[in-house]
Amino acid sequence: MKVALIGAKNDAAVELPDELFDVQTNVPLIHQVVVAQLAAARQGTHSTKTRGQVRGGGAKPYRQKGTGRARQGSIRAPQYAGGGIVHGPQPRDYSQRTPKKMKAAALRGALSDRARAGRIHIVADFGLTDVPSTRAVDEFLADVTERPNVLLVVGRGEETLIKSARNLARVHLLYADQLNTYDVMCADDVIFTADAFDTFVGGPATGKSVKASATEAEAVAAGVTETDVDDDVADVADVADSDIADDDVAEADDVADVADAEDAGDVDDVADAEDVAEDTADADAEEEK
Repeated sequence: MKVALIGAKNDAAVELPDELFDVQTNVPLIHQVVVAQLAAARQGTHSTKTRGQVRGGGAKPYRQKGTGRARQGSIRAPQYAGGGIVHGPQPRDYSQRTPKKMKAAALRGALSDRARAGRIHIVADFGLTDVPSTRAVDEFLADVTERPNVLLVVGRGEETLIKSARNLARVHLLYADQLNTYDVMCADDVIFTADAFDTFVGGPATGKSVKASATEAEAVAAGVTETDVDDDVADVADVADSDIADDDVAEADDVADVADAEDAGDVDDVADAEDVAEDTADADAEEEK
């Protein structure tokens, strides 16, 4: 599926990946993910007091018998004004655990639904200068779509566009790594900037974070491959092995010197060799620390 690249100098078009923008829409899955997202947005700080938490009411208001009235034990019972609340809301956590694969599948289904309806747009250039202009963006979006709710997906470096569009009532701004099923379903049209589209397709759409994708892109630009990394790790291991081998050889030489001195029967040479061996061992211990 191709969409026109709006604002490009020529009649360019962008290919929408079928695995992201042309999959079967699973409505029950989208419903479950949206409900979970709305539930997670609830604070859950609501609270009421029971009859045991309301102040007062410790004394029996009047005697048990002889008044002709119904018996009462406390003026803070639920039937009294100012009394405790029965089965009232208490602080709780409304969040639901939704697997990442379900979230990703729901987002793909929502985007595919919008794409099949011709409501996915990609803009190469809004025609802005370095100075933000809300009017310019409003007029530009009016040419793209007249529908009331627009989701504008931008890159994190597009500050001028963000400042220009954030005050428009019908525009909801999101970064590429913040795109979610609920906002897509609430929007009549989804408009990507070219930078945001590339970021989304290369990162969040594949389950990778924007930071991880940027790191991989920098490595590719620098010509660093996985083979290079493996070679560097092997070199470090070889150096470590050689250092250990050198230490073992030095210790063996010290032991040999002591043995030679003992065979010669020279007590002073034996003592000197043992001192050298001890000094070497102490030095190795200090280096390890």
